[in-house]
Amino acid sequence: MSSTRLAFVIMPFGRKKAPDGSEIDFDAVYAKLLAPAVQSAGLQPRRADAERRGGSIHADMFQELLLAEFVVADLTLDNPNVWYEIGVRHALRQSGAVLTYALRDRLPFDIAGQRMQRYTLLNGDVDPAKVDAERKALTEMIAATLGDWRGRRSSPVYQQLPNLVEPDWKSLKVGSVNEFWQGLEDWESRIEILRRKQRPGDILVLAEETPNRVLEFEALRKAARSLLQLNHPRYALSVTEQARALDPDDVEARQIEAIVLGRLRRFEEARELLRRLAEQHRDGETLGLLARTWKDEWIRFWNAHPQRKTDPLAAARDTAATLRSASEAYLEAFRTAPADYYPGINALTLGRLWEHVTGRQSTPDLAMISAGVAWAADCALARNRNFWALATRAELALVENRAGAALDDYSEAAALAVANRDRFAIDSASQQLHFLGELKFHADIVAKAAPLMDRAKGQLDALLGGDTSKPAGPAHVVLFSGHMIDNPAVRGDGKAKPARFPTTKVDAAAARIHQALDEIGAGAGDLGLCGGASGSDLLFAEACLARGMRLEIRLARRENEFRAESVTFADPDHRWERSFDAVTHNAATVVLVVPDELGPAPDGVSVHDRCNRLMLYSALAYGLDRVSFVALWNGEPGDGPGGTQHMVELARKLTGRQPIIIDPATL
Repeated sequence: MSSTRLAFVIMPFGRKKAPDGSEIDFDAVYAKLLAPAVQSAGLQPRRADAERRGGSIHADMFQELLLAEFVVADLTLDNPNVWYEIGVRHALRQSGAVLTYALRDRLPFDIAGQRMQRYTLLNGDVDPAKVDAERKALTEMIAATLGDWRGRRSSPVYQQLPNLVEPDWKSLKVGSVNEFWQGLEDWESRIEILRRKQRPGDILVLAEETPNRVLEFEALRKAARSLLQLNHPRYALSVTEQARALDPDDVEARQIEAIVLGRLRRFEEARELLRRLAEQHRDGETLGLLARTWKDEWIRFWNAHPQRKTDPLAAARDTAATLRSASEAYLEAFRTAPADYYPGINALTLGRLWEHVTGRQSTPDLAMISAGVAWAADCALARNRNFWALATRAELALVENRAGAALDDYSEAAALAVANRDRFAIDSASQQLHFLGELKFHADIVAKAAPLMDRAKGQLDALLGGDTSKPAGPAHVVLFSGHMIDNPAVRGDGKAKPARFPTTKVDAAAARIHQALDEIGAGAGDLGLCGGASGSDLLFAEACLARGMRLEIRLARRENEFRAESVTFADPDHRWERSFDAVTHNAATVVLVVPDELGPAPDGVSVHDRCNRLMLYSALAYGLDRVSFVALWNGEPGDGPGGTQHMVELARKLTGRQPIIIDPATL
């Protein structure tokens, strides 16, 4: 697999004169020493002279000096361009560089403290007797630097200025078109499309295929937020952990992790994470999220109260001290960031709710908070009419008992959430209205506002063909993988490969697949997921449709390519081609072509491996308790990556369960 982790190599090009008058072939140094050492460290080497596009080479060079995961600089000669470029890198990034040189005894004092590797020249070329050892040493130095560069301030600029912070990468975008940014923008567009289609499994696969390691962290944060919007916190946590591994100190990633932990009801972990974060960064966002943990704590206490079902108001009154703490925590966040309406509206609502359940007056001036929230929300709406600002203004009107204004804004907010396919937003507003209604807080407005959100949920479900994240989905989700029918030209007696799934086993395999579905209890309304290859895939598809199940078929390649490779290659009587046409055109079948949905597979990634991961993640998005896995497999390794063995191993790893294995040799 070709690496997307870029190492930018700064060095002279071609043949250059050394101070002693000898000539050095720097292209040979690059080809024999630097490029192989970089590749052995798992990076893709690139020199500025490799840029052949139109436009300014300087713009591309600056972009790569900023964004390259690593830089290798050859300082053998006092070449002004090379010294200038390593200086730019030292100013832009705190580490991630190795210096190489020949001929000199040492490099200048000004760059002492950098990792350096000397190499040997012989007659203007690398010394053949020493190049292997020096290449290995350089690879080891690169690997060691990669292991610690995010936390190590080895740049002399950052060493001398300990409070200097690396610039925001996005703010320094240069050039009209750059492959790094273009790759990220294309990738983010696909993530957004998949979010709107409510396809968390697809997003999880794309999170494993970030456009380049340069901007991987940026991409992973986007994927985590999208999965959170889809109300799949477990998937979001998995992606957030990938991002945190790249940069454990990023504030936004830590905030996302805290939100996810809260959604997973791991409140203590969320609060401790935010408490530690707030000690370092007392910003409004962090304090608002910390306040949310107090609100969750109060709701937990309230729900656990013995009178919760019979007298919710009494239960709220007994837990009012925690309710007040939550309101005060939100107020602290609002004071820190008064332009952020989110903590403001929560401070106000919980403060008025405390007054409602206790019959007492709050110490904070809630009227002043109300005015502040109104101003912040109106300013936000003047810039962009988004769901959260509208929902905030609607809740503000509810708190102030202005029914008409509240219902108008709730209605518009619900419509926006449906248009944006934002189930997370609808669920959040719904939950807030639900507990306000139970506590009889302006119950007449809540009684009219709550159905607006319920209808929005229904509209979103209708648009997306059903809510795949809720219990109303299929009771059983059956994932299938299995062998294609044997090609008699290459498999069987006297052929290059032994028989695996011959045509003589087809009827018995079909019967055994039906039996497996019976064992699972799969029936009408349940969901089957499989590929569309001749043989066991299509037998499974036929069995699902015969019992009224819905079917989702994933094609690893575009249909014409897939037919040739996986359907018609050994089909003299057109049995499998007819089956493929029948199952893919059935009204209960959804056919998804993976490269159309996710874009082309990255270099070195098997399209079949990719399809396997996509089907498994899509199945698990319904919940592990609903998923069953059936495989028609002879227990042997496949012909290449992404076969049935890979799917069985992946399913075992991610689910901890043993699939139903149908061995064609026993049929």
